[in-house]
Amino acid sequence: MRGTLRWARADLRARRGQALITVAVVAGVVASLFLATMLLQGAVNPWQQLFARTRGADALIYFASGTDTSELRFVAGIQEVGQPYRAASATLGQGAVKSPVELRAMTPVPPAMSAPLVVAGTWLRSSAPDGVVLEASFAQAVHVGVGDQITVYGIDGTTVQMRVIGLADTADQGFYPQWTPGLMWVQHRLLSRVEPRASETHEIVGLRLYDNSAVATGQVVQTIWSLYNGPSQNSASAVERYSTWQQVKDSMANNDRLLGLLLALFGIIALVAAPCAIANVTAGRVLVQRQDIAMLKALGFTPGQVVRMLLAEQTLLGAAGAALGLIAGRIMTSPEFVRPPDGTPVGLAPLSGTWLALIGVGTVLTVAIATVIPAWWAGRVSPVAAVQPSPPRGHLSLIARLGLLVHLPAALVLGARDSLTRRLSAALTVFGLAIPMVMITIVLTCWSTIDGFTSHPGKIGLASAVTVSQGGLDTSQMLALIGQDHQVLASYPGAQFVTLLPGDNGTFIARAMGTSSRPYPFRPVQGRMFHAANEAVAGQGFLDLMHIAVGAWIKPTIDGVPVILHIVGRTIEPDNNGDVLDFGLDVLNDAGSAPPQLVYHLVLKPGVPAAAARATLLAESHDQLDVQTVANPASGLRVLQVVIAVSVVILAVIGLANLLTATVVGMRDHRHEVGVLAAMGLTPRQVMATLVVNTMILTAVGVTSGTVAGLVIAPRLIDMQGQTSGIGSGIAVSLGAAAIAEILAAALATATAAALFLARRTTRNAGSAHLHSPVRPPRPRPAQPV
Repeated sequence: MRGTLRWARADLRARRGQALITVAVVAGVVASLFLATMLLQGAVNPWQQLFARTRGADALIYFASGTDTSELRFVAGIQEVGQPYRAASATLGQGAVKSPVELRAMTPVPPAMSAPLVVAGTWLRSSAPDGVVLEASFAQAVHVGVGDQITVYGIDGTTVQMRVIGLADTADQGFYPQWTPGLMWVQHRLLSRVEPRASETHEIVGLRLYDNSAVATGQVVQTIWSLYNGPSQNSASAVERYSTWQQVKDSMANNDRLLGLLLALFGIIALVAAPCAIANVTAGRVLVQRQDIAMLKALGFTPGQVVRMLLAEQTLLGAAGAALGLIAGRIMTSPEFVRPPDGTPVGLAPLSGTWLALIGVGTVLTVAIATVIPAWWAGRVSPVAAVQPSPPRGHLSLIARLGLLVHLPAALVLGARDSLTRRLSAALTVFGLAIPMVMITIVLTCWSTIDGFTSHPGKIGLASAVTVSQGGLDTSQMLALIGQDHQVLASYPGAQFVTLLPGDNGTFIARAMGTSSRPYPFRPVQGRMFHAANEAVAGQGFLDLMHIAVGAWIKPTIDGVPVILHIVGRTIEPDNNGDVLDFGLDVLNDAGSAPPQLVYHLVLKPGVPAAAARATLLAESHDQLDVQTVANPASGLRVLQVVIAVSVVILAVIGLANLLTATVVGMRDHRHEVGVLAAMGLTPRQVMATLVVNTMILTAVGVTSGTVAGLVIAPRLIDMQGQTSGIGSGIAVSLGAAAIAEILAAALATATAAALFLARRTTRNAGSAHLHSPVRPPRPRPAQPV
């Protein structure tokens, strides 16, 4: 046992570079898994991190004004009672648009429980008595930012001017507009100006529970309800309402299956690439150590001892890499390094100890499993190899034959010969390079697809960037203002209806968009656009719900009127999971439906920002129009670009580790040939060229084959994910020729640099010494003069 440990320690000291490569590969894989898991949880449900960072309440109880809440401290199950604070209902006025809000009175010192997390601007301060902090998702929905002046109306019509000094996230309620009313924090005096009557306010108390499970939370809330409202229905209702953390979490949950699938894909990529890289690195270490292992066998080590020794050594390196990766992941995702954008929820969710253990232990087990086969090979090494290194065996490759036929320089022919002499080793090297390249191509195609959604929103049915409804103007005035706006390219009237599916077993969104003669500019990916009063296009989710395909006839009842429609095309539809049916307004008019309330969808001229067009229309209408910008659901996928960037770096490190391992093994095979080549008349540069060509050929084959395979697989994989999410196939945007050329050039340049570095070391250390026998005879001493 002592000899095994001494050898392992000596081996790690002697080959620190290879050990560091193994640790770096494992650490990179663990860090990428750590980040992907945090982003997955944060993107699918951002509540968890908000709850942790704001020290959120397990339950919020809304009491009538003046209620004595001191008895809450004696209720069983309550661990901590927060400081009560006042709240009042009000209305945010923006011209013709009125938004209900809830004002909460706070002090400049944030509370210990449920402290809002400021993401832009500052918290309330004494120097700004008219300052207000808005909940971030509400501010984004009403297009209000830090520094804006807003008008708030009390329920009695009192008008109060306020200035927005900050935006904040909270775990007390879900995102607006899924959770209403909008939330605003003000100081006590400002709340009293909006609502001077105490009877029109209520008090909110946050509770932390010993057991916050759904059952235990429900029992505590029921106890409080019975304690304050009494058993009789006629008693005064001190408890007006309540909310629990489960309700907030469910409200924040993002039903974006495509995002979850893509993030899960990157985790699978790391899990697939890691064993390949680790097995390749370990196999390379075994080949390089072949003579050392044979010497151990000659000294009496059994095959089992050799296998256990290598397993222990690689598992130790894997454990060190896993620990380093977890530490790096924790540092990269700490609040000091990650700041959320203004007005957006935090995208990283903290991982529990179970997740950390699963990632760490799973990675170490992967390292151990990937080491089994190379270690088994090492156990079968013959002791004869300690004194008689075996030369590479194989056949003259087709590339080498062609090089001889066309009389290429000797260095190129010898390099081509060496690259494929060991066909199994060459195949493993090509495979080790091709796998990371396949995955890099896939993740970059995902990046290209996300960019396509955000830069060309018309592809997913978002050609219009602004919607306008008449608000305080009549229809003719609204149309006149739209027609006079030089920023508007086209406008299309539309109406939307929530419609029951046949059999009343669900709903879908029916949208009248434009007219059959002038339809909204959808881009069908299958079939064609509707051009008649009985034609429609649909999203993939609707087709799946109805179990039909393009070309089918349906008979839905829309806005109380039965219609007959022919599905002539399929569009990419991100809304409502693709459960959308689009047709012209004349469909309803011909069916005898009452004229619906119309919303005009504006297509802007190229280069015109939606915010600028909205501001212009509001200014021209003196804030009487209801103008909204259209949110692009693909903007939520930008969190994936962080994962993609990290994945590309990790996969590049894995590919580089495979390349360095193959190059080191190749240099080991040619170490005894360097002196022979020099004696044959090759210059040091030609010898280096021979070694570099060997690496370049294998790299070119591996990178090219991996890129081609990735270009074939990526669109199919993305379209399959789109099909699963209800958006539909046809969403993939392949990489351009320039991007592919840049990828290949970067890979070949990296391979050339690595090969040159190792070849220079090999030629410098080898020299002509390899022409002599292992035991060099003593040099004759010159005769002494007599």
